Amino acid sequence: RKALTLLLHQGDEMLLLSWVDGADGSEFPVQNLPFGVFSHTLSGRSPRVGVAIGESVLDMQALLAEGLIDHCACAAVFAEATLNAFMAQPRAQWLAVRAALTQLLARDGADPALRESAELRRRCLVPRAEVAMHLPAAIGDYTDFYSSREHATNVGVMFRGKDNALQPNWLHLPVGYHG
Repeated sequence: RKALTLLLHQGDEMLLLSWVDGADGSEFPVQNLPFGVFSHTLSGRSPRVGVAIGESVLDMQALLAEGLIDHCACAAVFAEATLNAFMAQPRAQWLAVRAALTQLLARDGADPALRESAELRRRCLVPRAEVAMHLPAAIGDYTDFYSSREHATNVGVMFRGKDNALQPNWLHLPVGYHG
């Protein structure tokens, strides 16, 4: 386990191989594990967090139910239907989850539970071609910036009239607004 952890932190990630069919050489090898939200109608899975690996999606809710990520302090966030709770975690938790996933998915990973159990693989891995992807986060609001002089002038006309459309500070600092 220590050798794999050192490998991850030394920048030699390209040496890692996965036992997951189709992962090595794909867009989603063990070195690139993107999080998203998916559903799978055939198995009745409602929207939930997943991680792409090769031609599959690793169901984080299933990993949680099977106790395969219990050692991660923030594991409970994967019971949610969005990534908001996970994104709110400190970077150290993101790294811990990624390290745990690498241990599960790497050919020489220290956690063989998923690798050695066909039943666990059936419950935790879903063919990527069969899933529907969803907006991964609940967006509460946004901040926007005036991106051009024309944009700032047009908005200024609406709020302050033509004679006072562009505020003098616009030329010296970015102007943002909360939407």
